[in-house]
Amino acid sequence: MQTLLLLGSVCMAIAVILGAFGGHALKRKLAPDKLDVYLIGIQYHIAHALGLLLLGGLSQLPINGELIQAAGWLLFAGIVLFSGSLYALALTGVKRLGIITPLGGLCFIAGWIVVAFAVL
Repeated sequence: MQTLLLLGSVCMAIAVILGAFGGHALKRKLAPDKLDVYLIGIQYHIAHALGLLLLGGLSQLPINGELIQAAGWLLFAGIVLFSGSLYALALTGVKRLGIITPLGGLCFIAGWIVVAFAVL
């Protein structure tokens, strides 16, 4: 579906921008452990933005498009919650933000399980 391709493309662009920002501007400003947290956010952001693009392609196949769409929204929520909370945690040092991260991880897991059901 076009929505998934659009979300994936925008998320990839944002991931590249944030990755470049982290690699250049933040590298000298963040402590190594905080930079590691930020970079984990980038890794998951990129992986799941690519997943959104993949789902956009899958939605063109004769499989359950509604489940693929739902999976895409779960992956997007995962990017926002998981990666977003890691970015915020790394930049602010507010450890309470870490309680959001597992919710994003659950969204990623649920999204991929929904993909499996859609394919079945």
